[in-house]
Amino acid sequence: MTRTLLPIGAALLLAGCNMAPHYQRPAPPVPATLPTGAAYAVRPDGQAGLPWTQLVQEARLRTVIERALANNRDLRAALANVQSARAQYRVQRAAQLPTLTADAAAGFARQNGERQNSYSAEMGFSAFEIDLFGRVRNLTESALETYLATEEGARSTRITLIAETAAAYATMAADQELLALSRQTQASAQRTLDLTRSLNAAGLAGKLDVHQAETTVEQAASDVAANITQVAQDRNALDLLAGAPVEDALLPVSLDSLIAGIAKVPAGLSSTILLQRPDVLQAEHQLKAANADVGAARAAIFPKISLTSAIGVASSALSALFTGDAFAWSASPSASLPIFGGPNRGNLDYSKAQRDLALAQYEKAIQTAFQEVADALARDGTIDAQQSAQRRLVAASGRAYDLADQRYRAGIDTFLTALTSQRTLYGARQSAIATDLALVSNRILLYRVIGADQ
Repeated sequence: MTRTLLPIGAALLLAGCNMAPHYQRPAPPVPATLPTGAAYAVRPDGQAGLPWTQLVQEARLRTVIERALANNRDLRAALANVQSARAQYRVQRAAQLPTLTADAAAGFARQNGERQNSYSAEMGFSAFEIDLFGRVRNLTESALETYLATEEGARSTRITLIAETAAAYATMAADQELLALSRQTQASAQRTLDLTRSLNAAGLAGKLDVHQAETTVEQAASDVAANITQVAQDRNALDLLAGAPVEDALLPVSLDSLIAGIAKVPAGLSSTILLQRPDVLQAEHQLKAANADVGAARAAIFPKISLTSAIGVASSALSALFTGDAFAWSASPSASLPIFGGPNRGNLDYSKAQRDLALAQYEKAIQTAFQEVADALARDGTIDAQQSAQRRLVAASGRAYDLADQRYRAGIDTFLTALTSQRTLYGARQSAIATDLALVSNRILLYRVIGADQ
């Protein structure tokens, strides 16, 4: 009895072998804390990131994002990839267990005037690999990690879609304001041109003043045409992200409503939050899959043992098929081991190189995440001061233009002074819109690069 149990115990011990290298998460190749300094606002330590439903509080934008999550084709493709990877994992996992099959057959023949019939029914499995060295188990682990990587990829696609939709919405709001500004400037410049032509007809202004006034009108007219095109393209981009046309009632009202309706995202102080970013987790799952592939490649060097067996009944008479004498069984174990040649060594070297590649990609993903968050925090630390300064510039430019225009109309200053002041005001208002857009866009960017959407 003891001798019988020894081979069974040895087989069970071998079945516990795993040729994959022990996995340990690599140390992050970035500082332990996110950067601080003159460009960065003071931040409290604590939880980082926000769910998008807390980030976006503007009702119209929330509706557009919900539609994008329901209809966007890129997100649907990412979810389909998850389903495909899950199915492949199930296929590979099935290889760890024998596949039972049932067969029934009948044969009829006549030879030398005699009928020869045969009947059989059996159940068994064929070529089931006894996974003594963990080859099949590691292939299953690799398939599982690949599936988990696609899940994180889909989560990354979801976060990116939300951010891109919000950014496109904000861009359209800014371009709408630029269009309104260029139209206002064109109307104001046309009034100034009409006045200048009247003064020229009365001999109180020269032709040069008329032509200078015309340049402002035509520049504004050119900007109106360009901004009309840009707003139309913004709407096309928004429709594509939403997966369906966005009706007029859901279009942005103003940048100010988005500044009030998009929250600031907390970032905390620790850089460990980056390890939970979906693209970083995706890279780590890919590294784990590559590590399991090394184990499978190592196990392939050892003997491959498989078993084919069947149990059933066979008889020349159908009536006797299920009698005791008809019982039959068979078992065919086999083992194979390449001695010379074969691709196993090359496959092992390849799997190790792929693991090194996955490690480099994982570390690069962490470094990229750190840089993206640091850049967004640097912008967040200074954008409020820039916005305040830009609005003061608009106010000062407006006062300067009003005074210059009055002095020109009173004949105290030349038209060039008023024209310069008008162009300065126009440029300051354009820059103010760009600064407001940068503020909103950076809040959205922080949501995306922290990647902690629950």
